[in-house]
Amino acid sequence: MKTRKLGNSLEVSAVGLGCMGMSFAYGASDENEAIRTLQRAVELGITFFDTAEAYGPYTNEELLGRALKPVRDQVVIATKFGFKLDPERSGPSALTGVDGRPENVKRVAEASLKRLGIETIDLFYQHRVDPNVPIEETVGAMADLVREGKVRALGLSEAGSATIRRAHAVHPIAALQSEYSLWSRDPENGVLDTCRKLGIGFVPYSPLGRGFLTGTIQKPEDLATDDFRRQLPRFQSDNFDANAALVAKLERFASERGVTTAQLALAWVLHQGDDIVPIPGARKIHHLEQNAAAADIVLDASELAEINEAIPLDQIAGKRYSDASLAMTNL
Repeated sequence: MKTRKLGNSLEVSAVGLGCMGMSFAYGASDENEAIRTLQRAVELGITFFDTAEAYGPYTNEELLGRALKPVRDQVVIATKFGFKLDPERSGPSALTGVDGRPENVKRVAEASLKRLGIETIDLFYQHRVDPNVPIEETVGAMADLVREGKVRALGLSEAGSATIRRAHAVHPIAALQSEYSLWSRDPENGVLDTCRKLGIGFVPYSPLGRGFLTGTIQKPEDLATDDFRRQLPRFQSDNFDANAALVAKLERFASERGVTTAQLALAWVLHQGDDIVPIPGARKIHHLEQNAAAADIVLDASELAEINEAIPLDQIAGKRYSDASLAMTNL
């Protein structure tokens, strides 16, 4: 597996693994299969694993801690803090707001270290920017964790350019994680440029459009009844049908190229810059292996242009999140 750099301190596999779906949001999962998938990822050369306090909540960090303990020195573990969590709920409904207070930063870090069973978090992200707490205070507390040896590098998620610059002035930010794919291009409105000017790596989550860009979801009913994608505008009714018609174009191009639709969509993301490290999710080994192989696909300028034409932004139907969830982003 090829490697890429995030900031000045982290070298990771060109394709990472987003682990959220192994225990959160996408319906029932099989823990044994998840552990086998995580172990296979290491065999394939994937070294970058992404989790968060909110996933479960808590159970995803525990899962990674158990699965990756034998190979701790070979992997980079990223986790995130910043949501208010209702202890009486599970799944996405447990997320009730945001909390960027310095005392919460340090509380979560200590708890995450215990759940992960590690001494140092390699990359510690603020999951969502708290509009009620100056970013300088939040990042100041995160920087204290670096000085204490509990965290190696700092990150932000779904932050806008102004926030990124203010945060970076307090302590170097190694990575920004935001949704980015053929059908979610918000970071191109200045955020990617800001990251590049500051030497910050970019980590796209949902680079396969939460599975929609793989072409394997044929209708909303294919999703489990407790799958949170059913609540997302792009997966609903007429929006679903309109977006599926666009993905069909991508499927035809992928077939001509001799790759899967998912691999083509992921290769497009990888070609947007050597400072980009996508973290597609995978709950099954064969999906993981397909994603890893996408790192070796080479697309020329004409192919990239053809892919862009197949998924024109002005034809994507529906917002990527509900209005309430979008209000939590800082873009």
